[in-house]
Amino acid sequence: MKLYLVRHGIATPGLPEGIRSDAERPLTNEGRAETKQVAQGLLRLGLKPDLFVSSPLVRARQTAKIMADVLVGRDDMEICSALAPGGSASETFSFLRKFNKANEIILFGHEPDMGQLAASLIWAGPDCDIPFKKAGVCRIDVTSMPPNSPGVLKWFVTPKIACLIDR
Repeated sequence: MKLYLVRHGIATPGLPEGIRSDAERPLTNEGRAETKQVAQGLLRLGLKPDLFVSSPLVRARQTAKIMADVLVGRDDMEICSALAPGGSASETFSFLRKFNKANEIILFGHEPDMGQLAASLIWAGPDCDIPFKKAGVCRIDVTSMPPNSPGVLKWFVTPKIACLIDR
């Protein structure tokens, strides 16, 4: 199974007027544009995810919608509360277990949680720091869910690199 981990795009700072909580912060125009460029780079790499799974927070769901529109032409997704800030890798694994027939799954979340999830998937331990830039993406291949052996980190790209990908 190929897992793609994505940190949400650039979101509005603080709580602008009309936004009552951190969970409601949307992507900025720059965040939407950069996310679309990253998705186009991933499309050129041939990604064809079977499943899009997002944190329930607005900025992650918006990132997932943009990527789903570009990669597969639809924006349906599953919401996983374990991908919200403070969620655990084991809860994420439990959620993903029901999709064991999927070949490619793309997950959308937040920092430092995405870095911790990546470290967990490759069995790197809690002291391993894998920081994700906003709209950064990594691919980790696993043989089962939950992983019964270390996953393999195939690649890890920043948004700037993803935007430069040309087949």
